[in-house]
Amino acid sequence: MFRFLLPVASVLGALALGACAPIGESGTSTRAAVADTTLPPVKGFATPRPQPPARSNRDIARDFLDLTFELESGRNLDRLTRFEGPITVRVTGAPPPGMMTDLRALLSRLRNEARIDISLTSAPSANITIQAVSRRDIRKALPQAACFVVPNISSLNQYRSARRTGAANWALLEKREKIAIFLPNDTSPQETRDCLHEELAQALGPLNDLYRLPDSVFNDDNIHAVLTGFDMTILRAFYDPTLVNGMSRNQVANRLPAILTRINPRGDQLSSNPLPATPRSWIDAVQTALGPGTTPAGRRVAARQALAIAQAEGWRDHRLGFSHYALGRLLQSQDISAALTQFRAADRAYRSTEGFGPHRAFVATQLSAYAISAGQSREALNIIGPQLTPAAQYENAALLSTLMLLQAEALDLEGQFNDAASLRLDSLGWARYGFGPDWAVRAKLREIATLSPIRGGS
Repeated sequence: MFRFLLPVASVLGALALGACAPIGESGTSTRAAVADTTLPPVKGFATPRPQPPARSNRDIARDFLDLTFELESGRNLDRLTRFEGPITVRVTGAPPPGMMTDLRALLSRLRNEARIDISLTSAPSANITIQAVSRRDIRKALPQAACFVVPNISSLNQYRSARRTGAANWALLEKREKIAIFLPNDTSPQETRDCLHEELAQALGPLNDLYRLPDSVFNDDNIHAVLTGFDMTILRAFYDPTLVNGMSRNQVANRLPAILTRINPRGDQLSSNPLPATPRSWIDAVQTALGPGTTPAGRRVAARQALAIAQAEGWRDHRLGFSHYALGRLLQSQDISAALTQFRAADRAYRSTEGFGPHRAFVATQLSAYAISAGQSREALNIIGPQLTPAAQYENAALLSTLMLLQAEALDLEGQFNDAASLRLDSLGWARYGFGPDWAVRAKLREIATLSPIRGGS
């Protein structure tokens, strides 16, 4: 599993989504740092607000099996692997400011919500080693990766030999004893935290990602920044005492109904509504459109292919929304009107995901930016207002601060200058967490300010 940042330019380019893709049978992810500043203090999300999974246990059982017994490459795994007994985590390298706070908060959630016995240690014998290194060092190991997780090693300098000998091959693993996570220490605090959540979840549990999941970090669309209620349910089931290392898919499937009834009784009362599987052709088209190594024209062709596949499949879910959204981003520099059409279609499709994540909030940044540039302040405020709560609930500071800055521009257009100034100031603490150093925050301020027609934007 590895995560790379999508190199797609947009009106709000710093919100570029990320995506994960497999390299061989190993795995990966991304995030990290802040400097002294004259800006307001960095803000953080103090109290997690995860929602319990709003789907039936029958559907969750299917998701569990597909997440656990397949790799992202499509290769099947013939056995369950996990840690047995208490799990210890240590941090090495040069962790950036705030990382340890976020890590402690994540470990607390894993203990309280997933009921996993996991704790910090300084001992070299730790089960999981999190090494904070530079992005340059990570890309020397995996050129497209922003962060990643590997079994059977504890440092980056062991990675190449592990790949050569097959020790880094998840498909050959029989049980989990030693795993390393490599995070960049020179990106934003939110990137570091998001990487911690995704990579630690894969070190502990499922190795696959499924685009059909609307409420999970185990999804390459990167809509979710932190582990959700669904993810904690999956991890809690993963470490249920009735499961053991080496179990086959059928053995786990036989025990899952009782496990889920015990840990998620609400799910037995909900009707099954399974989404169809995602065809490999759509996944390949999306990765070509949004991943590295493709020309702009090639990206647009691939994005149109993904949308055509989604429509041919008859989807009405978040995957259709993501297809429209991705195409809209890729059309922005070429055809603004066509891009706006795609964003509006994405918003219509994403309405099916309300209650599952901040999907519509991402589209709201685009739609409101267009409204502001057209001088339509009231429309922009109507678009932004309902999306502030989801952005905060799902702990995406970059998204939240962008929405707040856009709202401030719309208030300026309305002549509400004091309210706009107060809101803009309030957004900066979130922007520092979401975007990192001063120059990145100030660049975001300038970028959004130039949208306003009163400042000559268009």
